Amino acid sequence: MKKLPIGIQTFSKIIEGDYLYIDKTEIARNLINNFKYVFLSRPPRFGKSVFLDTLKNIFEG
Repeated sequence: MKKLPIGIQTFSKIIEGDYLYIDKTEIARNLINNFKYVFLSRPPRFGKSVFLDTLKNIFEG
């Protein structure tokens, strides 16, 4: 069973550390292809930082 990435906010650390990660690539692709501006609103501790870091990694390749 994989470890939970509690307190880790970067995509690369989650992947390199073999932590549990729910793939949001389809959501990211939908946002990139269909919207010019997106407001991400979620309660604290619901993964906004990790998702934004994932988007950064997608654009950096």
